[in-house]
Amino acid sequence: MNDFELYQPTYYVFGKGKQSRVGELVRRFGATKVLLHYGGGSVVRSGLLDQVRNFLNEETIPFVELGGVVPNPRGGLVYEGIRLCREKGIDFILSIGGGSAIDSGKAIAVGTCYDGDFWDLWSGKVIPTGGLKHGCILTLPATGSEGSNSAVIMLEEGMIKRGLSCDFNRPAFSILNPELTYTLPKYQTACGIVDMMAHVLERYFTNTTDVDLTDRMSEAVLQAIIKAGPVAMEDPTDYEARAALMWSGTVAHNGILGVGRQEDWASHNIEHELSALYDLAHGAGLAVVFPNWMRYVVDKHVARFAQYAVRVWNCEMDFTDPRNTALEGIDRTRSFFKSLGMPLSFEDFGGKEEDIPMMTSKARSDAEGLLGAFERLTKEDISNIYHMCCE
Repeated sequence: MNDFELYQPTYYVFGKGKQSRVGELVRRFGATKVLLHYGGGSVVRSGLLDQVRNFLNEETIPFVELGGVVPNPRGGLVYEGIRLCREKGIDFILSIGGGSAIDSGKAIAVGTCYDGDFWDLWSGKVIPTGGLKHGCILTLPATGSEGSNSAVIMLEEGMIKRGLSCDFNRPAFSILNPELTYTLPKYQTACGIVDMMAHVLERYFTNTTDVDLTDRMSEAVLQAIIKAGPVAMEDPTDYEARAALMWSGTVAHNGILGVGRQEDWASHNIEHELSALYDLAHGAGLAVVFPNWMRYVVDKHVARFAQYAVRVWNCEMDFTDPRNTALEGIDRTRSFFKSLGMPLSFEDFGGKEEDIPMMTSKARSDAEGLLGAFERLTKEDISNIYHMCCE
């Protein structure tokens, strides 16, 4: 196990009706004026936005509203939020919604405290040194943004999608009420299931040795998702299934499963180019990319993939040829995504093979021109994986 540091400042409030505590929590964390940040749609139709307005008014906390967040949140709205915060003297961001609203709120919070262009931070040119406090009410379990130190934003110019991880992105509080997810369409529920599984898998596939504790924790979270996911898809109002998914999504990405081990994140960065170019839901893109990444790297890591197959999918170990077990685990993963109604290839969402050179050139890589840690991928490798996604 590697040495590690873990900073977990987020105050979680989980359960039925807990959105009623939002005014109290905003007050507790020192807000004097709030930016109420959200997308629209279901937050408005469900009456949740009106509830939050009333709860803030009861605490006599002034607020300014900024709606309009869309999936794959855009930099343009972040710029508008930063302008509002500075002009109106806002000192707290409250996001209502899923990962897109929360990530956008994080970018506004950090960007407001930086004198230059917030994209300098997201493009890696500048390291952030501060941020406004930020809280959220989660309505779509998927990204884990309610507990993570990361936020992903897409810049409209060039359709570039980038993430920033820093401690200032950690929410001060997160309100998690599984009831707020009852009205989610099946497609969004399915995308969330894939996204949270991918967050675990990016940590699970590691070259770090002696990490059995976090291996077992990761396997337990994956099995909880695999059990609860189909139940929630079949009965959207099954509270226990929704609760299991909501908390699994948080644990999958709040950092606890990655301590002491090297993480990968190649599949996420490869997928970012799909969602940037085609405006595809992140979870849907991951359902296409992850099994193909697995197939591409399996032969160099048979033992770990076989362990994954046995412990997560309850496959029988083929001791004469463990590769057969490893491949069965990959097939089970792909079949599970298919059972959720997720795309499995470019053809399923309208992707074009001729776009692969452009996506390959834009895919994020490190100073050595490589991507990932479990298996170091060259641009040729990335291109090959995209081509596998066309099959």
